[in-house]
Amino acid sequence: EGEGIKGFVPISHLIDAPASPSEEERHAFLESYSGRSLYLKVIECEPSSERVVLSERAAQAGQGKRKQLFESLKAGVVACGIITNVTEFGAFVDLGGVEGLIHVSEISWGRVEKPTEILKIGQSVKVIILQVNEENSRIALSIKRLSPNPWEEVQRNYQPGDVVNACITSIMKFGAFARLEEGIEGLIHISSMPEPVEAGQLSSLFKPGQNVQVKILHVDADKRRLGLGLVSLE
Repeated sequence: EGEGIKGFVPISHLIDAPASPSEEERHAFLESYSGRSLYLKVIECEPSSERVVLSERAAQAGQGKRKQLFESLKAGVVACGIITNVTEFGAFVDLGGVEGLIHVSEISWGRVEKPTEILKIGQSVKVIILQVNEENSRIALSIKRLSPNPWEEVQRNYQPGDVVNACITSIMKFGAFARLEEGIEGLIHISSMPEPVEAGQLSSLFKPGQNVQVKILHVDADKRRLGLGLVSLE
């Protein structure tokens, strides 16, 4: 708290934070900060939601160190960092004194509905730098581009008529999405099920994580669409 505004400092942004604390050690460490004065740098500010994120590590880095870091972070460079915050639109990563953003669309080649289910604060991640803008201190990062795009091979690996194993990932009103492999998901539309099924019955028929057998109906790699028909449930 300072100047009438309260902000949040992630534990990973405190200089003396232990590397891998237990829950008890983490609580005791943070308790020791009550009443202390800190020199902090604003790393995120969203006035509309009254949100301010601060960093002791970034404040200690200094302008010379910060400039040096920006000069070393170029598009195409692979770097390691620590997740400092996870939001619905992506995750912020500390790269050693400067922060970058992994947009939700750059986390995985597959659909990501909730970044918090994949990335956690304090988690170490390897990223590739997509873009650096020192003027507004923005660094765009990606995890998914460290691996090949599976959709580039999808038409070679899957043909209409193939019967394959899949795993249910989510249930919608109009059907269920199923993952064939990492990054490759298709839709089992309600109209492609062998027995007539009403929309209200889908949640009782499918569960996330359930294994199913599906038939490839159509493949559109350009639009990343895969039509599936249900063959059997497990």
